[in-house]
Amino acid sequence: MISELNQRSREIFRHIVEAYVQTGEPVGSRTLSRRLTATLSPATIRNVMADLEELGLLIAPHTSAGRIPTDAGLRMFVNGLLEVGDLTEREREDIEATCSARGRSVPEVLEEATNLLSGLSSCAGLVLAPKTDRPLKHIEFVSLSPGRALVVLVTEDGLVENRVVEVPTGLPPSALQMASNYLNARVVGRTLAEARTFIQKELEDQRTQLDSLTQKVVQTGLATWSGARGSQGYLIVRGQAKLLEDVTAISDLERIRTLFEALETREQMLRMLDATGKAEGVQIFIGAENDLFSHAGCSMIVSPYANTKEQIVGAIGVIGPTRINYARIIPMVDYTAKLIGRLMG
Repeated sequence: MISELNQRSREIFRHIVEAYVQTGEPVGSRTLSRRLTATLSPATIRNVMADLEELGLLIAPHTSAGRIPTDAGLRMFVNGLLEVGDLTEREREDIEATCSARGRSVPEVLEEATNLLSGLSSCAGLVLAPKTDRPLKHIEFVSLSPGRALVVLVTEDGLVENRVVEVPTGLPPSALQMASNYLNARVVGRTLAEARTFIQKELEDQRTQLDSLTQKVVQTGLATWSGARGSQGYLIVRGQAKLLEDVTAISDLERIRTLFEALETREQMLRMLDATGKAEGVQIFIGAENDLFSHAGCSMIVSPYANTKEQIVGAIGVIGPTRINYARIIPMVDYTAKLIGRLMG
């Protein structure tokens, strides 16, 4: 569609989008006349805005003369007019420091990177973390509180991951210890998927003397680590509260609530993030282009990351209002994904 616009229309449209990204407010002809380098009459500017509205690139949110870009308009701007910026030296240093291992586990680095992206972009950060498919060395259950226990999993190469699981209330400590002993006798040297298959068959064949409570703990732990995470990995979301910072109207609040519900469901988000691995580089989802955001008025900028074998193992990015600063956030997400990829080994 951009080829249908003359230079004047492109210039006016670009200024409308840039002003909207900065303020979130409808942009009128008076504001545009101050921003444009060429001297154009308000009548000329209004005529161009009317043409852009007819093309479906702008919309008037209410009866004022101001316009905002539609989702289609933002897509055209991102694809054809956006001048992507560069990271500052400070931003690069912060991202590099966060994405260095320094003795931390991969999940810890991914969580910190997600938090950092959220802070730098003023959006919610999210990461699709890879499943653990390394051979296992140790697994242990630790009681936290009635009905809750911590599963600690250690791989042969030293990766440590923790997950909280629900266990029967009133479970004696001996049952957790028995579950740990049982698993450690069977998981060493096996991947999580292999261990689950082996143990499940043993339980089905009743070739074990575990009591029913301990057996339930074992099955819960294995389900949490493998089956519950699905084939795509697991989702970490941080900084959702930042999506509320610019909310000024009830309708905006309702859209954000809809997005929160989608994030909590996670299943659709996991499928969408998993699909980013089928394309290269930064992917941009704008508003109603995707079912997940059709009523939320949000955009997602996300990039897959690969290991040293060039296999896509996850994705990282941000979610924010459709007026997020695409020029600044795209290189931020891209750079973070590349550094995370190096960490994957």
